[in-house]
Amino acid sequence: MKVSGFTFVKNAIKYGYPVVESIRSILPMVDEMIVCLGDSEDDTNNLIASIGSDKIKVIHSVWDDSLREGGKVLAVETNKAIAATAADSDWLFYIQADEVVHEQYQTTIVDAMKKYVADKRVEGLLFNYHHFYGSYKYIGDGRSWYSKEIRIIRNDPQDAGHKKIKSHKDAQGFRWDDNRKLNVKLIDAYIYHYGWVRNPLTMYKKKEGFTKLWAGEEGRKEKKEIENKAIQFDYSQIDSVTLFKETHPAVMKDLVAKEDWKFEIDIKKKNFKNTKHRLLYFFWQKFDGGHLNTVIIKGCD
Repeated sequence: MKVSGFTFVKNAIKYGYPVVESIRSILPMVDEMIVCLGDSEDDTNNLIASIGSDKIKVIHSVWDDSLREGGKVLAVETNKAIAATAADSDWLFYIQADEVVHEQYQTTIVDAMKKYVADKRVEGLLFNYHHFYGSYKYIGDGRSWYSKEIRIIRNDPQDAGHKKIKSHKDAQGFRWDDNRKLNVKLIDAYIYHYGWVRNPLTMYKKKEGFTKLWAGEEGRKEKKEIENKAIQFDYSQIDSVTLFKETHPAVMKDLVAKEDWKFEIDIKKKNFKNTKHRLLYFFWQKFDGGHLNTVIIKGCD
């Protein structure tokens, strides 16, 4: 079994992405690691080079600003990384620059890839998520977070009659190029998402810089509104968080220890918009809801 890892990144230092930790967390499970490097304004290129692994293969890219609306450019960059993976790989393992895999799940993930490698009905593997918010000690547990996403897809060699699996919308999930959902198996492993854990000053810069990726021309107006607010990101505007009582991945040890800001919140207090949202939160927690760009296969063990 051969596995290609892939990711994309731009301005990792400027926006505080734990991309080194992200890449290192899946290196033991892949035979090669494709890193699509955008045209950064900082020293991201050398940051990636500092990892020092011969598994890493870098491709360089210039982001197309005309595709910023809806975050389309993120899917385009993801697809560039997919295209650079080895044709003879069985699985493609995707990790975003703010996502990390805990070492405790490595055996589970590798075993799942081996188990389903010959079962063509399984087109991808679905992961659970922990979304850290404000501090490394809190995770968001409201309905605004996605609870599961595809992070391993079957390699499509584009043989006759095959339709390409592509990054979907703003690079959150995957679809076939005719928009069909993938048939996947949910595995007992988590992705640790650190996209909302940064020093409030860095978080502000990240939000300011990425506003235009989703809002298009309207983003310029919103960017002005952001500039007129306090320079630090306000983490208090969240509907619900809870304490994280487990351990972080080993590769995150130094970053967690370096948390240099203070964010405290009463986890018993919820900030739901209305009673409807409160009830939906209750059912979401009870039945483990969340949106999926997938079809989970049953009974194919």
